[in-house]
Amino acid sequence: MKKNKSAIIRLIVCAAVLAVLIPLGFITKVITPEKLGEIKIDGAVIWRLALMIIGVIAVETLLVVILGLPKPDNHRARSVLSIIQSLLKYVAVIVILCWGLTIIGVNVSTIVASVGIVALIVGFSAESLIADVVTGAFMIFENQYNVGDIVEVDGFRGTVTSIGIRTTCITDPGDNVKIVNNSAMKNILNRSDRVSLAVSEIAIPYGTDLAKLEEGIPQLMLDIAAANPDVMKAPPRYLGVQKLADSAVVLRFVVNVDEKDIYSGMRLLNHDLLLGFRKLGVECPFPQIDVHTDK
Repeated sequence: MKKNKSAIIRLIVCAAVLAVLIPLGFITKVITPEKLGEIKIDGAVIWRLALMIIGVIAVETLLVVILGLPKPDNHRARSVLSIIQSLLKYVAVIVILCWGLTIIGVNVSTIVASVGIVALIVGFSAESLIADVVTGAFMIFENQYNVGDIVEVDGFRGTVTSIGIRTTCITDPGDNVKIVNNSAMKNILNRSDRVSLAVSEIAIPYGTDLAKLEEGIPQLMLDIAAANPDVMKAPPRYLGVQKLADSAVVLRFVVNVDEKDIYSGMRLLNHDLLLGFRKLGVECPFPQIDVHTDK
């Protein structure tokens, strides 16, 4: 519904601007009956237009494919390639428009000089486009985020898969893609700037000999790290007793991982702690209630 309203508003704005620009064109003599007579559209012109459009699209496609061949590990380089690919599409459209007008006999330079680039921008209702482009440029220059970074925007957490002139695409672990206008990329939490912590809390019965268990924890941490070198950047750390729950003592463990591995690191830590505690003779408790009655 909102999109339909936005489209109707843009259509009304464009119609109103055209209603002003056309009389303005005749007043400034940009548009005259003689110049209208110079515009020719015949079979040869149509053929030239077709060849031009095909040629421009072919060149743009070739350049996009070439830019897509390198797969740099550096996030900054991937961001620059992504935004250049997006820019090429807009350049291709502008070239086709201006070259096409020239082919049919319209003096594009005179139109731009007389009406002004500001009038053209308003005519296309492109004020939001300018905001997106400017904001995107500042984000790239300031290195706020890059392709491959894991970011969180308005509660949506995912990996930046592409940065364009107008929009940024973010993909979450479920392959859901959120497309955000660059001007709307505010209050960004870039989670790729530092090492993340995968957290595991495991419960043990109140009757456990905690001091004896803690003697075996350091070796268990080394064994867990050795079993998961691709995910864990260092051996897990035992932080101590997190809380005294109703039916158990809850212990907390953390391990350094990359942000992309934060959930897999937590699952691996939970799995290995459960098996490791069993080897140490400690079973995780289940909820239970003691009932006392007076005889």
